Parts: sequence; structure tokens; C-alpha cells
Amino acid sequence: MALQARLTITGRVQGVGYRDWVMTMARRLGLSGWVRNRTDGAVEALIVGDDNAVGEMIDACRRGPTMARVDNVDIEPVDLDVLPQGFTQLPTA
Repeated sequence: MALQARLTITGRVQGVGYRDWVMTMARRLGLSGWVRNRTDGAVEALIVGDDNAVGEMIDACRRGPTMARVDNVDIEPVDLDVLPQGFTQLPTA
């Protein structure tokens, strides 16, 4: 069974390439899900994959890309009935 988590990343994470970086990392790790900016300045991501890959992604999100400053990564387990295919970028919500 795939591990599923919703991440909310706060700090200086918009306007610094964070979403593109998440997409690159997620695809490299073989994860599925999505990433989007939020209107409150955070970045939100849903990640689905094997335990090791999800763990690596969470660790990577805590560091972020060079131009970002990550203050916090909130992790919420989720249990979706229908799992996403591939990894996409969603519109701001």
C-alpha cells in the first residue's frame, strides 16, 4: 500500500521556484500527487509513494531549493480511495 501525505510548507516558498523543484524531486523519486501555491503564501503538496520515497521527499521539502527559506513542513496523513497518476502542478488555491 502506498504511503500518502499532505504537506504544507511555510516560509519563503513562493516566487523562488519551490513548486518546480518539488515536481522535479517527486518525479525523480517516482512519487505521484500534486503541488500548488496557496493564497496564504504557503505551498501545499500531496505525495503518494513507497515509504522510503515519501520519507526522502519530506526531508527534501524541509531543506527546499537554494533560494527558498523553509520555516516549517506540516505533515498530515491522508487516505485517498483514488490515487493520483503522475505528479502535476495545480492552480493556486
